[in-house]
Amino acid sequence: MKVQDVIQILDDFAPLSYAEDFDNTGLLVGDTNASVSGILVTLDTLEEVVDEAIENNCNLIVSFHPIIFSGLKKITGKTYVERVVQKAIKNDINIFAIHTALDNSWNGVNAMICEKLNLVNRNVLIEKEGTIKKLLTFVPKKDASAVREALFNAGGGEIGNYNNCSFNITGEGSFKGNEDSNPTIGKKGETHFEEEIQIGITFQKHKESKILKALFDSHPYEEVAYEITTLENKNQHVGIGMIGELSDELSEERFLKFIKETMKTGCVRHSSLQNKKIKKVAVLGGSGSFAIKAAKAAGVDAYVTADLKYHDFFTAGNSILLCDIGHYESEQYTKDLLVSFLTKKISNFAIVLSQINTNPISYF
Repeated sequence: MKVQDVIQILDDFAPLSYAEDFDNTGLLVGDTNASVSGILVTLDTLEEVVDEAIENNCNLIVSFHPIIFSGLKKITGKTYVERVVQKAIKNDINIFAIHTALDNSWNGVNAMICEKLNLVNRNVLIEKEGTIKKLLTFVPKKDASAVREALFNAGGGEIGNYNNCSFNITGEGSFKGNEDSNPTIGKKGETHFEEEIQIGITFQKHKESKILKALFDSHPYEEVAYEITTLENKNQHVGIGMIGELSDELSEERFLKFIKETMKTGCVRHSSLQNKKIKKVAVLGGSGSFAIKAAKAAGVDAYVTADLKYHDFFTAGNSILLCDIGHYESEQYTKDLLVSFLTKKISNFAIVLSQINTNPISYF
């Protein structure tokens, strides 16, 4: 198996096309054509993590956070980032980062927090825009069923909890091929009229290449007429943060104790208590101050995230309990998620969970 094969498996799970624009995901160091001897999964790629990969004969590190984020102008070993890159290159270690692609995945970072907190009835907190596309194509009536089925098999026609969704209109199409044409129906140089079906389906953005391949492979015409547009519809299953509900409501004190113990954090920084019950909860792994407004608009009782600043806590008002559990703590189970996924998909070499605690913050 090549590095590119692993990247494709991960991209099917958390498409890199859904990563945020500011992010730096994908293969950061290495060669997509390199053969994989083993995979080490980590939250952060530090020097000791590279050493751990070498010791375990893993030449591919799958990291949540990207070690190279804002670019490198020099690689002289003066910073920890430069030293990691140097060591990885010297030892033929490939480094792949998934970061916000996994943040925006339905089964990603925030799903893991929901699992740990036993939250049910989940929904995306901030749905990502521009991730749903629409295809219109025109097919001879006798071939419509085969083309439609090919599009469905490629992942087209999925809407929420439904699949094989399409809209079909019968009409008459016309075309005239020039001297260089080779029409499958009609004759070159003559205008031909054909009873056709217009097939309309929606599909997720990251499946576009598969959808087009299925269309071209199954369509009988020499030239395939089609249109693709990006919809403004929100995607129910792609976006950052999640909302869920506790099975039983808790007092604010019991809820704070629950998340402290469950998320194994040395400290929970929180807004003032309002003597309210906690039932509906929003979560967002990593720095989540930008989503406070969305959490309040969703009517949640508590919002669990990290990296809140002093003035962020004033925005809670009397409507929501803000809970800062720490950046590392909010994302710590992400590597377990990736190991579990990769172990199910790949069986011919080791998938190793890094044993190094990369949390740079300690509590006294």
